[in-house]
Amino acid sequence: MNPSPIWHPCSQMKDYETFQPLDIVAAEGPWIELADGHRLLDAVSSWWCKSLGHGHPRLKAALTAQLEQFEHVILANTTNAPIRELSTRLTELCGLEYVFYAGDGATAVEIAVKMAIQAQALRGNASRTGLLALDQGYHGDTALCMGLSDQGIFKAPFASLCPAVPYLGGLPLRSGQEDPAWHSCAAEWPQLEAQLAPHRDTLAAIVLEPVVQGAAGMRVYSPDLLRALRTWCDQNQVYLIADEIMTGMGRTGTALACEHAGIIPDFACLSKGLTAGWLAFSAVLTREPIYQLFYDDYDHGRNFLHSNTFSGNALAVAVALETLNVYRDEQTFAESATLQTRMRAGLQTVSDAVGCLGPFRGIGGLIATDLILPEQLQDQRIGYQIYQEATRLGALLRPIGNTLYWLPPLNISQDDIICLSEITRDAIQRVGNRLDFLP
Repeated sequence: MNPSPIWHPCSQMKDYETFQPLDIVAAEGPWIELADGHRLLDAVSSWWCKSLGHGHPRLKAALTAQLEQFEHVILANTTNAPIRELSTRLTELCGLEYVFYAGDGATAVEIAVKMAIQAQALRGNASRTGLLALDQGYHGDTALCMGLSDQGIFKAPFASLCPAVPYLGGLPLRSGQEDPAWHSCAAEWPQLEAQLAPHRDTLAAIVLEPVVQGAAGMRVYSPDLLRALRTWCDQNQVYLIADEIMTGMGRTGTALACEHAGIIPDFACLSKGLTAGWLAFSAVLTREPIYQLFYDDYDHGRNFLHSNTFSGNALAVAVALETLNVYRDEQTFAESATLQTRMRAGLQTVSDAVGCLGPFRGIGGLIATDLILPEQLQDQRIGYQIYQEATRLGALLRPIGNTLYWLPPLNISQDDIICLSEITRDAIQRVGNRLDFLP
């Protein structure tokens, strides 16, 4: 039995009996320091949120300055200069007109869904209460978000809590922007449209992760699917909700991943990179016509009565504002767009050395591949063993099953990419030699 009273997230606690939790004492840039002095390169941006690495001095200064003013005041019936500025900046960045604030990504998705369902009722479509999502998608672990997510390992124990949501299958999966079919989903669209047809009169909204599905193993699909769905939604009075929790704020090389398709969703959900992982904070952006559906005298019952205690938290707002400034001043989004080439080159050196990696897929600041394993090792948690070896060697990797991926801070240096490549190679070789699966 692990003696610690901490129940760690997304873990089997028995694992910690043989591989103890990493004892963190400091973090700076892409590096994490342990109590024993060992350093780890944060190859997963601490669950995909540390887009500017750890301890960025400008974000620390912004947080400290706000602490001297006030740390949190109820946002209902109040306002302040920083949140007004942030709201203006976000609407300009995303091409949407209004912002509703919350505390985490899953809550942001739930808010967008609630708004969509209520908006449908307010415009006379009360029967439009259905939701549809993409197969293998993931949107969070609250009950509604589990229903939207096609990830059985997370939702199976709670099936009775989850709404029944149909999933759109047969997506136009691509390897990335160099894929010859990147700009077109014409081959797949007829069967996708056929799946949509039975729901055209009952859907309130379609919810999706644009371009990249994270928990599915960093599956990448053609942005043309977003264009096709945008048109279909417009034709059928269905709202389009973009879960940009992971993909937004530069991760794919643009402010929103939806930009790769040249479309604007009806709702965009932001978190993670919004504060560069400094504080729990999220935002839902939406269109003027949707906002106007709710705008009326209180007694008419058109109010959106969702609330979060820490909505619009002043500390998070200050950090988010400075994060946007850093993204602008350090040209982070442009850097992310070039990061794919450098990471592919680094991962190619790994693949050449170990000979057991499948084709690459990725865009911007993320790249993934799959371990090619003998059938008898498919259920042996090889990815977890590679994680342990990489930790000993100096990198924090968290493979998704046997999918190996890098999703580092967007400002990672070329030297650190080379370091990550060497550690990844050595970790695979250690496990591969032990289990004899290397060619």
